[in-house]
Amino acid sequence: MESPCILVCSIDERTGYCFGCGRTREEIGAWTLYTDAQRHSIMAALPARLDTVERKPRRETRRSRMARERSGA
Repeated sequence: MESPCILVCSIDERTGYCFGCGRTREEIGAWTLYTDAQRHSIMAALPARLDTVERKPRRETRRSRMARERSGA
């Protein structure tokens, strides 16, 4: 199952969107219950949503840390 999650699970209080993926709490919680078409529709809206969050996360994500460690950087 495709997911936009990048393991940065923090919600912007102003917009209600996750800083990492752009989904709402409700969308995150129900993600496995959606049809493929519903998930694709939500994913199409995520880039525009992420442009509206007030701040970007400052911490290194788990995924980026693991990639850095694998590359030996």
